[in-house]
Amino acid sequence: MIVVGVDPGLATTGVGVVSESKGKYDKLYLGCIKTDQRLCASDRLFDIYDQIGNIICRFSPDHLAIEQIFFNVNAKTALSIGQSKGVIMLAARKHGLEVFEYTPLEVKLAVVGYGRAEKFQVQRMVQMLLKLEKLPSPDDAADALAVAICHINSYKMKIVKKGS
Repeated sequence: MIVVGVDPGLATTGVGVVSESKGKYDKLYLGCIKTDQRLCASDRLFDIYDQIGNIICRFSPDHLAIEQIFFNVNAKTALSIGQSKGVIMLAARKHGLEVFEYTPLEVKLAVVGYGRAEKFQVQRMVQMLLKLEKLPSPDDAADALAVAICHINSYKMKIVKKGS
């Protein structure tokens, strides 16, 4: 299974592509889509849409998993992340991918085993699972890898539950 994990944002969108076979994980891609803040929002969103589409075409994933973000402080930030998330989901569906959403709590629980894990703990577990030489960075990209791993684990459990 190949999964594109995404940590959405208008300025920076983290993207990680993970493959899993027979319980072994492999990082295929780790990076960020950074948009130019001098551009209007629609151009920035189109850039995210276009680059996610390119990543999907390059890796032919089975699914796209995206982090569900909850904000209670800054409505403007929440709106821009929601817009980013929308174009990412649209790009995935345009390429025939099913989209799965996970809360930060679900991601931490699936990757670390503790829903209140610190960012460093998540990065360290991602490093261990993917057998990376160093901690994955930047944070947005590391979070995207964690989302992909979360989905792989969660999806496999759903299949097991259906079979029983």
